[in-house]
Amino acid sequence: MFVLSSNAMLPSSAESSSSLLINKLQLTASSLVQSTDGGGAISSLSNAQSLLAQLWESFVYRLPGLALGIVVMAVFIFLAPHAASLLVKPMTRTTTSPLLRSVIQRSISLVLMLLGIYLFLFLAGLTGFAIAVVSGTGVVGLILGFAFRDIAENFISSLLLTIQRPFRIGDIVQINDFTGIIQKVTARATTLVDFDGNHIQIPNATIYKGVIKNLTANPLMRGHFVIGVGYDADIQRAQQIAQSVIGEQQNVLTDPEPQTLIDTLGASSYNVKVYFWVDVEKTSVLKMSSVLMRNITTAFLDANISMPDDARERIFPQGLRVETAPNQSEVGGDGKVSQGNDASNNSEGEASRSSANQAKHDHNVKQNSRFSDDDVASEAHEIREQARNSRDPEGGENIL
Repeated sequence: MFVLSSNAMLPSSAESSSSLLINKLQLTASSLVQSTDGGGAISSLSNAQSLLAQLWESFVYRLPGLALGIVVMAVFIFLAPHAASLLVKPMTRTTTSPLLRSVIQRSISLVLMLLGIYLFLFLAGLTGFAIAVVSGTGVVGLILGFAFRDIAENFISSLLLTIQRPFRIGDIVQINDFTGIIQKVTARATTLVDFDGNHIQIPNATIYKGVIKNLTANPLMRGHFVIGVGYDADIQRAQQIAQSVIGEQQNVLTDPEPQTLIDTLGASSYNVKVYFWVDVEKTSVLKMSSVLMRNITTAFLDANISMPDDARERIFPQGLRVETAPNQSEVGGDGKVSQGNDASNNSEGEASRSSANQAKHDHNVKQNSRFSDDDVASEAHEIREQARNSRDPEGGENIL
């Protein structure tokens, strides 16, 4: 009869249970040997019994480490969110971004969980397996990084925007070719509401790498426009008239003071550029430009200052003498012009005087209306109100 013996050294805590298992294996092997004919089968069975015994001994030897590792891993996984929350709480005094705090908290929690898993594998004697898992995770992370490059780029850009804060909710900004009011910033994109009431979503990566023009950071904004003054006019007097018209507007700031400067010399006129400053939170630059252009034009007409058009008008400062030959049919036999022509000239003179009187009346009306109150209020508050009342075009928490 074949007898199986084991020379493996067992820990004292597991010696009794291991001996019972080995005895059972020996009895089973003895019965199998008695019913088996042939030496090859006996040798294979002996090897199997030896392998099972070694596996059991290894399991019993590692059992305390496995139990301790499971306990440590469970403690780390359970305490990781709470510990991360405590570590992030002091950041509320340095940043107001909920996204930044959430990312840091989750990162700390993930690091603590991974540390717990590593300690479990180390205590269980599976350090090599842990290294293999970490290496495989790095390769998988690299592959996923290439696959979701655009998403990761937008997310990282959103983090940088929350840290640097180039704008705030409600600011009027110009990003590339889009101008509007910041309504919402999520982890993917920034939503603008332009002055036509349209919602524009721009990826955060585009914003971070693009040109951002914040029109609200400094509430004072300069407006300008160009008006032509003929070469026959007194340009210094024209500048003084324009300055006086600008000074009549209460919404135009005196500091910085407005300016009326000759910008270029055109084909038939001085191109005068008018600069003025307003508070964009109270006054619309477009509306104020419209009012000033209207009032300056009216003042120039009242002062007989010409404003020629380069394309259709030519000014002759010394005048132009025009001579016309009389019609042969209108000349009498004695060479004198007929009275019919005199009547026609009188009719034309009356029409000219009537037109001049009408033009003078229109100028007076315009001059009186120049000092009336015009609506130059900023429409920024209206757009902000529309943004608050409109449907949110994108889900997600506002990170600013």
